[in-house]
This record gives sequence, structure tokens and C-alpha cells, in this order.
Amino acid sequence: MLVVDHLNRPGYEQVTVFTDAEAGLQAIVAIHDTTLGPACGGTRIWPYATEEEALGDVLLLARAMTYKAAVAGLDIGGGKAAIIADPRTGLTETLLRAFGRCLNTLDGRFLTTADVGGTGRDMEIVSTESDYVVGLPVSQGGSGDSSIMSGLGLYVGMKACAGAVWGSDSLRGRRVAMQGFGKVGTRAAVHLLAEGAHVVSTALHDSTLRKARSMGVETVAPDEIYDVDCDIFSPCALGGVINRDTIPRLSCRIVAGAANNQLATAADGDELHRLGILYAPDFVINAGGIINLSAEVGAAYDPAVARAKTERIYGVVERVIEASRREGMPTTWAANRLAEERLAAARSA
Repeated sequence: MLVVDHLNRPGYEQVTVFTDAEAGLQAIVAIHDTTLGPACGGTRIWPYATEEEALGDVLLLARAMTYKAAVAGLDIGGGKAAIIADPRTGLTETLLRAFGRCLNTLDGRFLTTADVGGTGRDMEIVSTESDYVVGLPVSQGGSGDSSIMSGLGLYVGMKACAGAVWGSDSLRGRRVAMQGFGKVGTRAAVHLLAEGAHVVSTALHDSTLRKARSMGVETVAPDEIYDVDCDIFSPCALGGVINRDTIPRLSCRIVAGAANNQLATAADGDELHRLGILYAPDFVINAGGIINLSAEVGAAYDPAVARAKTERIYGVVERVIEASRREGMPTTWAANRLAEERLAAARSA
């Protein structure tokens, strides 16, 4: 099936393919829903094997952004973009500027920022052609490094889960197994260590492991992280890591991480629920980044406002858990329902 056959995908407001042969640009932008406000989502820069693979990634993530914004109480919608290119060898200023001009044709219905494969500098180049870039450096009027709020949101979400499971939200003495130790994981670890939690992590690169150990974090080999005896398992790298092969290896009471699409399938969320493992839906607990970006939409960015909104993730996670327990349903279902209820209320207003 050709990509063009998907451009009127049911449930999506707009899916657009942009090409500029002279600039070497191939890009896809998916706008899922703008009921609550302009769609917002990152631009991934990745050497996808096929256009269909890129489209599938964009569609899945655009929908997740809608739900993430809705359940977080933000006045923005969901979207996502992908530039099909190798970020190490295939990016040029000409290509990035061409992408900025493409964004302008969407008339502000889609706001974007850096994502996997891209950098803040890449987005600065895009912004020379388009006003629809967010997350630029604070010196340029943007919200800066979103990992600060993403890490904070993950931390407060863990505390909300701890309160539900152990009757106290203190993480002192709790053992957290963190899969991946990138910028968000590092930010969360700072909060965890300051409270007295014990953090065990893994990463693919020796330099990252050395950084973790310098902070007082125990490290293990990548495949060993699933077998760590822990209270909280925290996926902070790739998606799909909670699956039928890894779930039996977990010893935790809580799964709470910053990675997107942590569950390989919806059935894996059901299985965690059946086993009595509390799962913090990823699009709820990792919303700190989009909350940070939303604080610059329609107003001058204020870090205090962004922090206050991010700390509300604690209460949102509590609401999801309460709904899950009240209805006897997995937390994934409960979170989806909360998001859908807000969207429905906005549509009927």
C-alpha cells in the first residue's frame, strides 16, 4: 500500500507528505487532533527503511500526543513529524530550512520541536524559516531544555505510584531500576538520589555508564536490567520493552518510566494489571516535556509556571490509579478514558 493511500487516515485531521528534491527533503507531518488547541509534537530525524515505516511511527506518536496533552489538562492537541534522513550524514541547512517553509503551509496548526535524531541547533535552523518551532533556547524566548521538566514529572509520578502501592510516597530506600540513562533519566535520578532512593541503571555506551557511576548510580549490563531486584522498573530508553518475554523477569511492584510506547501491545498492560504490578501509563508520566513546551504557547515562557504544571503530574497519576481501582480496569484503559472524556467535553462545549 502506498503512503498516499493513508493520507485520509480515519481519526486524523491531516496527514501531509512534504518533498523538496532540490533540498533532499522527505518529510511527513501527522496532525491527529486540534480540539483543544494547535497540534504539538516533535520532529524525528531518522533513516527509516521505508516511507511506510516512517508513516507508522508518525501516526502512532501523533495520537499519543493528543492523549498526553488531554490528560495533562493542556490546551494543545497532538501531532508528530518525521524527516526521513540520517541525522549523522544526511542533514544540511538547506534541507532544514526547506522543512521550515513546509511547516508554514500548515498555518500554525502544528507546532514542533526537536525529537529523536534531531538537536536544538537543527530546530534553530528550521526556525529561521518558520515561527512554528517551540523549545528553542531560553535566550531566544523559548522554553529551553525540556528534559528538566520531563525528569521532574517522572519523579513526581513515581511518588504518586509509591503512595498508592505502599501507603507513603516516600522513595527513600526504594530501589529503582532505570533502563537507559539519557537526559531525562539523569534528571530523574538526581531527584531520586537526593531523596535517598537507590538507582540501578544501564546504557549502551561506556561514557554514559561512567557518568551514572560518578553520580552514585549502580550499573549493570543492558540485558541484566530486567532481572534487577527492585521496587520500581523505569523504562527510559526504547519503546516496546514491556512485553511477554520481559514481564516474567520483573520483580517490581511499579513500572514507571519516561520512554514512549513502553508496552509492546495493549495486552501487556492487561498482564501487568493481572499480576498486580502498577503501571504508570507512559503518556501520563512522561508529559513534563510537552507541559514545558505548552508554557510558551500563547504567552511568554515562565519556568515557574512550567514547573507548577509539571508537578501536577502527581495528581493526574493519582486520578488514573483511582479510576483504575474503582472500575477494576488496567491503568492504560483508565488513562485513555480520562483523555477521551476531556476531548468529548471540549467538542460538545
